[in-house]
Amino acid sequence: MKLKELISLLPSPSLTGDTGKEITGIQADSRLVEAGNLFIAVRGVSVDGHTFIPNVIEKGAAAIVCEEIPEGMKDRCSFIQVKDSADALGKLASAWYGSPSEKLTLVGVTGTNGKTTTATLLYDLFRKLGHKAGLLSTVCNYIDGIAVPTEHTTPDPLTMHALLARMVEAGCEYAFMEVSSHAVDQRRISGLSFEGGVFTNLTRDHLDYHKTVDNYLKAKKAFFDNLPATAFALTNIDDKAGPVMLQNTLAKKLTYSLRTLADFKAKILESHFEGTDLIINNREVMVHFVGRFNAYNLLAVYGTAVALGKDPENVLIGLSTLHPVSGRFETIRSVLGYTAIVDYAHTPDALTNVLNGIHEVLEGNGRIITVVGAGGNRDKGKRPLMAKEAVDKSDQVILTSDNPRFEDPDAIIQDMVAGLSPADMERTLCITDRTQAIKTAIMLAKKGDVILIAGKGHEDYQDVKGVKHHFDDREKVREIFKTQEQ
Repeated sequence: MKLKELISLLPSPSLTGDTGKEITGIQADSRLVEAGNLFIAVRGVSVDGHTFIPNVIEKGAAAIVCEEIPEGMKDRCSFIQVKDSADALGKLASAWYGSPSEKLTLVGVTGTNGKTTTATLLYDLFRKLGHKAGLLSTVCNYIDGIAVPTEHTTPDPLTMHALLARMVEAGCEYAFMEVSSHAVDQRRISGLSFEGGVFTNLTRDHLDYHKTVDNYLKAKKAFFDNLPATAFALTNIDDKAGPVMLQNTLAKKLTYSLRTLADFKAKILESHFEGTDLIINNREVMVHFVGRFNAYNLLAVYGTAVALGKDPENVLIGLSTLHPVSGRFETIRSVLGYTAIVDYAHTPDALTNVLNGIHEVLEGNGRIITVVGAGGNRDKGKRPLMAKEAVDKSDQVILTSDNPRFEDPDAIIQDMVAGLSPADMERTLCITDRTQAIKTAIMLAKKGDVILIAGKGHEDYQDVKGVKHHFDDREKVREIFKTQEQ
């Protein structure tokens, strides 16, 4: 592709050098640059791509997109100077891969909790409705049933547009993706053409990055602010941040709720560990999900499908056949009559939602034993809050290691303990070794009890000092339960 064709999509670029060059590829990682490539110098959180401009010129880069041309470099390469190179990267990636998002019906899901479940269930539902679909999510990316492993909630622009192009090539009509606050803030969704946006909820998370809840909210809101008038914006109006998402959007405004009048309304009739009986827009449906938080997720799925023109009755039938996402309220039964639930809950609100969901089913018939930790090198302020939520809604709590990363796991546990009173500590054990913590919880359980193992969900590793060691909560539980059968 000619350089001038690529850069024609950029707003007011300042050009230096020959724009008639043939571009052989585009890169934002200087290590991957080859002769003839276009390099986009992005100012990242920890690394500034501008510092690598001399290196990529030496490697034979055909042209460079940047915000500032380094001194003495102007005559050594073709430069395209822009106001925001991160934004330019998304637009250039889209152009390079043939604008794939414009050939798909693309819906983005954002919020603190429920993104993965909502996006994945939309993907599952639309495939059940007979459509080829793609998914971009925390757990895994899918191209109509073919799994493509993932590293981040929202991939970098080049990876993302390449995946979308593969979806188009595979004949996909729809694509559903999680949109993280980091991705919005870092312009990783630049160049994408959305047909709809969904907001789940907003609670404290990622303050290590955003610093304040207000900044976090603004990042989520920016996604809706930038939706076109041809798209729809579906929001949870039971969450106080829900109406805020709709304030400045040009998109068609739609709402869902379990508590008040909305375009899409649901009511829980009955809960049990096998599922929930719901009424959605005056129609009854039995689903294989537990808890109010899942009722919200399913309502978001229903609202999105109807907003995309699907028949409400067919959507309800589809919902009744769906199953929970891996590591989200995943239930494992013991032959001794108690239940283990593995869930990804790693924020205070997510933990509360899961524990409330368990209480809704138990109704006082059985105890709750919760195993929970907190990740290292992340928002420290949520650690005491998570411990307090766990103790307030459980009969017994075991604080343990999660993904300590580069922190001391014992120090993380002590940060959690700081949120507990002496009375709380009487029902709390601190066991750093996660395997031992799970074994202890199971040993304490009796018939009718529920053991919640929170924080890691679908993850099959434990991140310790930069090394990912194999560790899967579900495997640990099944191994221990299997010994009970012998």
